[in-house]
Amino acid sequence: MIVQSDRRGDIIIGIDAGTSVMKAVAFTLNGEQLAVSSIRNHYVMGHDGSATQSLSKTWADCQSALRALGDRVPQLAERTAAIAVTGQGDGTWLVGKNNQPVGDAWLWLDARAAPTVERLSLQESDRPRFEATGTGLNTCQQGSQMAHMDATTPNLLDEAEVALHCKDWLYLNLTGVRATDPSEASFTFGNFRTRRYDSVVLDALGLDHRRHLLPEILEGTQATHPLTEASAKACGLKPGTPVCLGYVDMVMTALGAGVRSGGHNAACSTIGSTGVHMQAKAVADVQLNAARTGYVIALPLPDLVTQVQSNMGSTINLDWLLQLAADLMGENGDVVDYTALIPRIDAWFAKSQPGTLIYHPYISEAGERGPFVNAHARAGFTGLNSRHRFPDMVRSVVEGLALATRDCYAAMGAFPKELRLSGGAARSKALRQTLAAAVGAPIRVSRRDETGAAGAAMMAAVAIGAYGSMDDCIQDWVTPYLGTAETVDRGEARRFDLLAASYSEIRHALEPVWNHMAQGDGWPDAAALPSPPQDTMTTMQRSPL
Repeated sequence: MIVQSDRRGDIIIGIDAGTSVMKAVAFTLNGEQLAVSSIRNHYVMGHDGSATQSLSKTWADCQSALRALGDRVPQLAERTAAIAVTGQGDGTWLVGKNNQPVGDAWLWLDARAAPTVERLSLQESDRPRFEATGTGLNTCQQGSQMAHMDATTPNLLDEAEVALHCKDWLYLNLTGVRATDPSEASFTFGNFRTRRYDSVVLDALGLDHRRHLLPEILEGTQATHPLTEASAKACGLKPGTPVCLGYVDMVMTALGAGVRSGGHNAACSTIGSTGVHMQAKAVADVQLNAARTGYVIALPLPDLVTQVQSNMGSTINLDWLLQLAADLMGENGDVVDYTALIPRIDAWFAKSQPGTLIYHPYISEAGERGPFVNAHARAGFTGLNSRHRFPDMVRSVVEGLALATRDCYAAMGAFPKELRLSGGAARSKALRQTLAAAVGAPIRVSRRDETGAAGAAMMAAVAIGAYGSMDDCIQDWVTPYLGTAETVDRGEARRFDLLAASYSEIRHALEPVWNHMAQGDGWPDAAALPSPPQDTMTTMQRSPL
């Protein structure tokens, strides 16, 4: 229920700055989506493993998205009660004198810090670092990247006055304030229990002498800053409009999709090109795994966090299989777009019979990152026989995605009682039913569009007093958009208990094979084989989230 107040405006704008797309979304104060505008942005991949993005262009794209939203919503400037911003996580956005960029941003896709990650992860200090942050060390993180910069190109850090993330850079341009949020601050340089920076983490990364680069930590549900006059003019909005700094996009997406509702914690999986699996928990309930993988990311609710595990490749496994079918179907000269085959997945699945054909979905050239990290992990079928046909392979890939999801939740301690689902793949009935059986929990699909922008806008709604608490806001913004729970087939759940044991046993048995093959030891005359392209070699080292 909306709290009555004397604030002006009936619209909240949520900005979601993704890796490839910048979105600005208009919501009513009670969560109805009115309009969206999106601008395609760009990043550059290099042969050295770099992945960079222009800070100046990112801010220009944000302005364009906001102006375009103004073209879609009458009197947007006058009606806007608040603006909220979230964006792609990790990465390093360095800012120097007069708030000017220090080079291009290193994105979460950047792999150049791989040698530094390997070195730091072998040190004894990485265990207390992991216990403080709850987050496994990998190449996409700002801490790893800054440690690598400090060792290889210290002039970048010497020129910088502050190290920001993507959303922080936009917040700086909107308000003139250098700040970050508790989620990225704690999983990168801090402690998820205190939501503050932690000297143990800075020492483990060898960055204590760079402490001055860390910005103020700002809780966006409690504090906002006014839109500057210059930025208001550039964006087509009113100066003085309150601006809220949201949490990192993964948490905002989970919040908008239902990782918490009705005052209760839940689990949320986004099944897209990658699979992101999150459980909302009290801090005291977090269970860190021995493999030191995953993330613990604060939620904008007191003493609540999300524990996260993420598969490197999810629906890209289905894309690969459908592309094989499209290639065969087009051999007579007709071009077949594999995306046209996506609606047939459920029909193929229905033609198959449950069996013991097992697929490990490690199709990404970067290997796997959750719940284990192995850059050399590779996909494969186990148990093929002469009776298997294409529908059986479709079923096996779908079940492989479900088993990988189960693997991730198992690494967090206990399976969820209910699983909320978002992402385009949630439209597949076969996938929903298979996930429910694999995890042993009912599935509910969020009908909420633009969940990331919605999560940030929800924070702004609390910050300006439209709602008394985040749980009150969730009651209007999230709960009504959750579909009916789809029950678990208990017979299938028992079958998945058996499949999961084999899935795990096969994976462990294959790890030494993957490692040998990556070194050429698994091939005859390995010395005569050509070296892989540099792009492939650097990609295999990545472990981004």
